[in-house]
Amino acid sequence: MTPSINDSRRKFIRNSGMATLGFMGLYQFMNPGLSHAKPGLKPAMGYGPLKKDPAGILNLPEGFTYKIISNKGDKMADGLYLPGLADGMGAFQGKNGRTIVVRNHEISPDSLEHSGFGANNELIGTLPAAEFYDFGKGILPSLGGTTTFVYNENSGELEHQYLSLAGTIRNCAGGITPWGSWLTCEESTLRKGEYDGKLEKDHGYVFEVPAQETIHRAVPKPITAMGRFNHEAVAVDPASGVVYLTEDRGDGIFYRYVPNSPGNLHKGGKLQALAILGEKSRDTRNWEDSEGPVFPMMKGHKVRWIDLENVTSPDDDLRFQGFEKGAAVFARGEGIWWGDKEVYFACTNGGKIGAGQVFRYTPSEFEGRPEEQNAPGELSLFAEPNDREILKNCDNLAVAPWGDVILCEDHKHPFLVGITPEGALYHLAENVGYASELAGGVFSPSGKTYFVNIQGPGITVAITGPWKS
Repeated sequence: MTPSINDSRRKFIRNSGMATLGFMGLYQFMNPGLSHAKPGLKPAMGYGPLKKDPAGILNLPEGFTYKIISNKGDKMADGLYLPGLADGMGAFQGKNGRTIVVRNHEISPDSLEHSGFGANNELIGTLPAAEFYDFGKGILPSLGGTTTFVYNENSGELEHQYLSLAGTIRNCAGGITPWGSWLTCEESTLRKGEYDGKLEKDHGYVFEVPAQETIHRAVPKPITAMGRFNHEAVAVDPASGVVYLTEDRGDGIFYRYVPNSPGNLHKGGKLQALAILGEKSRDTRNWEDSEGPVFPMMKGHKVRWIDLENVTSPDDDLRFQGFEKGAAVFARGEGIWWGDKEVYFACTNGGKIGAGQVFRYTPSEFEGRPEEQNAPGELSLFAEPNDREILKNCDNLAVAPWGDVILCEDHKHPFLVGITPEGALYHLAENVGYASELAGGVFSPSGKTYFVNIQGPGITVAITGPWKS
């Protein structure tokens, strides 16, 4: 029996590291790896200067350590190989000090070098075709999906890992649910018949993967009512069951899904797009060539929600439908995370110089119900430093149990960027080993371990240290 939203809320708070974030504008910054604070900005010490890693992979503050817990190509418990291009992750409470982590893989069908079935897909026959969403006629199966690993925080060891969803394409990010599953999103709108007729299904959907310690393949059934578009990530409001969704396009929109039965997303619902109340198609990107006025910092804008139709969108035109009806436009919506009573999401190339923005949406107390017209939700722009020494191309994000937001940068020289509840920024880690983005950062439910991927080489690391309480 699926737990109700209210029954699951307390567990969800632990899993999501939920905390109210009293952002103060995100103007304050210091790079602890440098010897001085940026002029005019109040220093934020964070965890102190970053120390040079003797192994030349990940610089961390004093007292912090990391451990590589898995590598692309590792043999998994189900006999398959660990796929490459690891991306978004969700962490869940396991038994006896264990953490269950579901991990996305952003792989295209022809990226055989990242396949979990071997360099020539030679292990493809070990799984029944029915366990794939798109078997590619047995010639070019879709190689994205998810793996699940079980990590023992007491021993600091990864105990086992396995393929938990097969046959999807470019699983980028997703989101945890209050009922103990991971919603994984396809960042693709490929159609049936593409790749010279080999694809058997349309792509661009959200799939649900239960978080389980034992080997279990999720039923590869798309939640079609949540729309077909270039999905990035999702966040679930544990009180209402409403799901918020980002779209990774330079002219994307911000969605919500109001389910008919909260906690049972396959039972259908209403997909909607956010619009600023009293305005038509407001441009929030703040690019120099953006139309309309600059979207201001720290100002709440009341919103309305627009119904979308034909959500399976064969022509990938949901955002255009939204614009015609007045939806706001965003610059590559990416990571999203539920806070206490609000949701935070990153726009990776928003802002005047295209270095990134962070938005906050505060739902109505009547979210998703007719009464919300009298008390609408509000959207605010919280971060837009317009300085690449402060923040560049923010992607995945998560809220730590003590209230800091941790952002992963999508860049060849990326940092983990922390943001305190007072709005000060600091560097938590620096990837010096690989010219590759950091992805999927997430805390264990206990708050003791932060897991993050170095995507290019296919490495997952576990970071521990003197975290704030």
